[in-house]
Amino acid sequence: MASRRGERDDHSGFDRPGKRSRPRTKDRPDYSDAPLGRVVGIDRGRYQVRSLADGTDLTCTKARRLGRTGVIVGDEVRLDGDVSGDEGTLARIVEVTERRTVLRRTADDTDPYERPIVANADQLVIVTALADPPPRTGMIDRILVAAYEAGVTPLLCLTKADLADPAELLALYEGLDIPVFPTRPDGDIDALQAQLRDRVSVLVGHSGVGKSTLVNRLVPGIDRAVGHVNAATGRGRHTSTSAVALPLPDGDGWVIDTPGVRSFGLSHVTPDNLIAAFPDLAAVTVDCPRGCEHQDHSPECALDGAVQRGEISASRLVSFRRIELSAH
Repeated sequence: MASRRGERDDHSGFDRPGKRSRPRTKDRPDYSDAPLGRVVGIDRGRYQVRSLADGTDLTCTKARRLGRTGVIVGDEVRLDGDVSGDEGTLARIVEVTERRTVLRRTADDTDPYERPIVANADQLVIVTALADPPPRTGMIDRILVAAYEAGVTPLLCLTKADLADPAELLALYEGLDIPVFPTRPDGDIDALQAQLRDRVSVLVGHSGVGKSTLVNRLVPGIDRAVGHVNAATGRGRHTSTSAVALPLPDGDGWVIDTPGVRSFGLSHVTPDNLIAAFPDLAAVTVDCPRGCEHQDHSPECALDGAVQRGEISASRLVSFRRIELSAH
């Protein structure tokens, strides 16, 4: 029986609660003045960050507000919470600033998912041995493609130059104007150090080429584990398990050491964004027929005519076509 007006209904308190009268705010906190740091390492959900203000090393979590936003080594981030760096404290990464560059790769050439490796690098140092193990030009070409796609300046660092002459390898890349730095175990690395100073440089190479040994020379006292090459397979053992950013002892430069790679997928790279890394060649290809692959088998490719007219060098075109082919 319905209750009469003015009488208490003992069940009225069990109705579904009404909506809150106070609307939820869409205003987000402003972190534009929050301190900045650089992500130097990631380990099991914890981010190692170095303050850009005073060099304090911090352990951080990622704020929930970032959602699925990825944070990678090299990112410059804004921080909240306890930024003292005292033992047992945690700061929070609340914002990832816009990345200047992003080096990516895929698991293989059929994988549609890009995997960002490092952010904000200025240079990519391709570390390869001249012997033990022998150089893998296909791998070098693929890493070069990734560097050009990312807008990062590539360098070649040739280790174990005491075991083999670099001339044959250098001839393959002479048309690309890539700085090259041969190194010996007992030789100085002054030229390479000068090139790295005041820049953020990421080191990439397959296992066993001496990358960790090189890092130990560049950053004395860091003691990165050094592996060996299997005599039967000619392959090296992975000694770096995750990317880590290390400050150089002189100046404001950083090197980012990455794990040794045995493959470098490029499914995210298209011919258009590769040719864009070569402005002189890109300017010529506007006269290419639609769908031109810019290879020597491509009919009426404008690049061939440019070589005949002396507008670009034959060695540059040969080198470009080889690395472009490696991306297909």
